[in-house]
Amino acid sequence: MGPSDRHDRIRRWQAASLLAAAPIASLSASDAVGAPPPQAPPGQQRIASAALVERLHQRVLSGQSATATLESWCAEHGLAQQARVRAVRIHGDDKQAPAEVLQALGADSSAALHYRRVQLVCGNRVLSEADNWYLPGHLSTAMNQVLDSTDEPFGRVVGPLGFQRETEADQTFWPPRGEGDHGIILEVRALLRDRQQQPFSYVIESYLVQALP
Repeated sequence: MGPSDRHDRIRRWQAASLLAAAPIASLSASDAVGAPPPQAPPGQQRIASAALVERLHQRVLSGQSATATLESWCAEHGLAQQARVRAVRIHGDDKQAPAEVLQALGADSSAALHYRRVQLVCGNRVLSEADNWYLPGHLSTAMNQVLDSTDEPFGRVVGPLGFQRETEADQTFWPPRGEGDHGIILEVRALLRDRQQQPFSYVIESYLVQALP
C-alpha cells in the first residue's frame, strides 16, 4: 500500500467519523432549544414567596381599603387581564359576632348588627375571603340597600364615609396555612371608623395563596 492509498483511507475514516457524530450534535442542539429554563432552587423559591407575602402584608396594613389595595396589587402583578376586584357573596347561616367584635364596635348582643361574608376576586383568582360585621345604623339607607341586594365590595360602598382602617391583629403564614388554592398566607383583623371616629365595621380577612403571582 503506497502513501497515497494510506492518506485516502485516513480521509475516508475522518469523513465517516464526522457523519456519525453529526446526528448526535444536532440532537443535542435541538434538546437545548426545547429545554425549559433553569429554575431557582427550592430554598430560593421559598424565600422569594415569603418576601412577596410580606410585601402584600405591608400593602394591606398601609392601605385604607382592602378592595383598593388588592386592585392595585392585581394590576401590578398581572393577575388578570382586567385588574378589577369584585365581591362574591357567600350566603348561608350568619356567624354570631365574637365577643371581641362586639367590644371593638361598642355594641352589645342585642345591637342591630349585620353580617356579610364575601370573596374578593380578580379575574378567576380568589384573592381573599372576609367576614364582616357592621352596624347598619351608621350607614345611609342607600348604602344598606346596596349591601343587602348586591355583591358590591363593602369598602367601595362605604367609601363616602371617609373611613379609616385600624388594624387590630395581623399574622402571615409561609408555608400557607391550609392546602391548595385556599391556603391562607395572611390574616388581618381590622376595625373601620367613620369621619367622627365612630367604629362601624369589624372585618376578619384571610388572604389566599392565589394572591401570589
